[in-house]
Amino acid sequence: MLSVLRNRTYRHLFTAQVVALVGTGLATVALSLLAYDIAGGNASAVLGTALAIKMVAYVGIAPLISAFADRIPRRTLLVTMDLTRAGVALALPFVTQVWQVHVLIFLLQAASAVFTPTFQATIPEVLPDEDEYTHALSLSRLAYDLESLFSPVLAAALLSLISYNWLFTGTAAGFLASGVLVVSVLLPKPRPVDRTGGTYARAAFGTRLFLATPRLRALLALDLVAAAVGAMVLVNTVVLVRDTLGRSAGDVSLALAAYGAGSMVVALLLPRVVGRLGDRALMLPAAFVVTATLGLLAAGLGTGGLSWPALWAAWLVIGAATAAILTPGGRLLRRSAAAPDLPAAFAAQFSLTHACWLITYPLAGWLASQAGLAVSAAVLTALALAAAVTAVRLWPREDPAELEHVHPELAPDHPHLAGVGGRSHRHDFHIDALHRRWPTREPAREKSAA
Repeated sequence: MLSVLRNRTYRHLFTAQVVALVGTGLATVALSLLAYDIAGGNASAVLGTALAIKMVAYVGIAPLISAFADRIPRRTLLVTMDLTRAGVALALPFVTQVWQVHVLIFLLQAASAVFTPTFQATIPEVLPDEDEYTHALSLSRLAYDLESLFSPVLAAALLSLISYNWLFTGTAAGFLASGVLVVSVLLPKPRPVDRTGGTYARAAFGTRLFLATPRLRALLALDLVAAAVGAMVLVNTVVLVRDTLGRSAGDVSLALAAYGAGSMVVALLLPRVVGRLGDRALMLPAAFVVTATLGLLAAGLGTGGLSWPALWAAWLVIGAATAAILTPGGRLLRRSAAAPDLPAAFAAQFSLTHACWLITYPLAGWLASQAGLAVSAAVLTALALAAAVTAVRLWPREDPAELEHVHPELAPDHPHLAGVGGRSHRHDFHIDALHRRWPTREPAREKSAA
């Protein structure tokens, strides 16, 4: 897996990702303490609103920036967003009002909503080999999991020496270091995109690509599975450990560590496993495993039979199965979009995935507080099961890259028809300006679907 780091450009980009993640982790801890200083007992409301702002920024900003991504050099865009995030981090220690926190959080998350999908779309062009790209996806998953474990420990160690305001300085340093690493390499230039329509049509293209591509519609359903189960873990673990099981605050961290450990194990094994099984044969069973595990947890809560070892084992399995669902997603995006459209595809996935979380986060919390943890787990299990079944129905068993289709609307001398066998031909099929619908399998209907 580490052999992919021999590529200098990717090595610098991966390091930039790691240092930015550490900075973000420090900011998460510091922001909680800042909210408590400003709002006291209302700190949870402040942080809850900040989380909602984050999701709204992610859902709304990412598709919008994709409309202009082909006009701005990627290195310029990435570095500008790193500088913006560093500036916001440096400003946060000086706020005195709740509304100021919310404004700065929106700016910070809007910059992340631009940076992250642009960064993700760059990696498959830097690593054109599919095996290398799979290794890069696994490394990225490991980076996220290690950050969730390492950053709180680092923050706790630093807080024993300095005040929490200085953690924001560490956040800014992480973003500045990320910017320096991005500047140190040459990145692929944005490719011209042939799209008709105004800004709205360009911004909506990535979503249209998702909804028109069967395997990407299935990916969206799988993202909902992960969001439904993940919301139960991230929102309700503290209540499960402290109230239901009556265990210590330290055991909350141990439960979440089990979730992260399962994810890391799969990230390490993924390149070998996905190479043998393929994406569909790995991701779909994982969706049912994670759903069944949450269902068993709901049953245990309903009967009063949940134990600490059972919760720890459930979170371990859920972490592993969730990673098996989410990590190969980049491979599907790369396969389903032409190179010029990768930024739009990644932006759409970024937005749609967080829209799933925007639904499941409040659902998990509201149901737990109003109806109990057993009901919350049962409803989220039902949602995950419906999404998993939908993914199976949407993702064809036979899913070749090349599809035969026809172009009755094109002139005989159109450049696209040159050298591909005329109006009826076969090639790697992607939704774009010339291919607006997915071809059906029946030859008689392909003419109307091309």
